[in-house]
Amino acid sequence: MMEQITSGQNPKIKHLIQLQQKSSVRRKEGLFVVEGQREVEHCMNAGYELDSIFTTSEDMGLSMLCKQSLNTDHRPPIIYNVSQNVYEKIAYRGSTEGVVAIVRERKTSLGDIAPGNDGKAPLYVVLEKVEKPGNLGAILRSADASGVDAVIVCDPLTDIYNPNIIRGSIGAVFTVPTVTCDSAECIDFLKAHGVQVLTAQLQDSNLYYDQDMTLPTAIVMGTEATGLTDQWRKAADAHIRIPMLGKLDSLNVSVSAAILMYEAVRQRTAKS
Repeated sequence: MMEQITSGQNPKIKHLIQLQQKSSVRRKEGLFVVEGQREVEHCMNAGYELDSIFTTSEDMGLSMLCKQSLNTDHRPPIIYNVSQNVYEKIAYRGSTEGVVAIVRERKTSLGDIAPGNDGKAPLYVVLEKVEKPGNLGAILRSADASGVDAVIVCDPLTDIYNPNIIRGSIGAVFTVPTVTCDSAECIDFLKAHGVQVLTAQLQDSNLYYDQDMTLPTAIVMGTEATGLTDQWRKAADAHIRIPMLGKLDSLNVSVSAAILMYEAVRQRTAKS
C-alpha cells in the first residue's frame, strides 16, 4: 500500500522542500530532488538509486517502481501518493506528469572519464566557476546532443544537483558524465592524458574554426562576467574565439559552448 500524504505540513514534504532549496542539506544527506517523468527516467536509466517517489498517480508510482526494480542492485523506492494541493507545493512546474523523486547522489571522478584504449579522441567541456544553474543546465543539454564525453565543472559555485540545473538540462546531468573538481586537478588530468586545452577568450586568440578539434580536446569556458582566470589561460595549448560582428562583444556562455561543441562535431564528422 502506498502511503497517502494530503498535508503540506507532513515532515516528508518539508524534507523534500529542504532538499530542493538548500545545497547544504543536499551535500550533507547525499540526496537530491528530480521532478518530471522524463527526468526521473533518465536518472534511473543512468543507474541512480531512487530513494522515494511522490506522485499524484498510483499507476505512475507503480510504473516507476517496476522500472527501478529492474536494477537489482538497488532497493525499491518508497512510494507516496500525494494530493494535488501537496503536489503543487512541491512541483516547480505544472506539466511534469505528477511525479517528483528523491534520489541518492552518485559521485563521478576524473578517473571515471579518462580516455579509453579505443582510439577515439575524447571531447570534454570544462567550465570554470560556473555560477548560473540555467547556463550549466543548457550546456549539459548541448553536451548530450553533441556527444561530448564529459563535462568537468571546476571550482563550482553551484552544485550539479541544483533543481534548476536538472530542470534546465532536462535530465542531461544524468546522461552526460559530469565531474566536479578544482582547476589544478583538471589541468593535471588533461595534460597527463594528452588532451589539448582550448580556452575560449577574446584576447590573444584565433578563430575557433581554424583550430583542429579532431584531436583529444577540452573546450574551456569561463564566466560571462570575468572570463577565465590566468591559471587556465597559461595552461592553454591555444586560445580560440567566436567572431562577433555586431556591437556587442560576447555571447551567452551556453550559446558559445554549443557553437564550439558543434564545431568539434563538424570537424570530426568531416574527417570520418
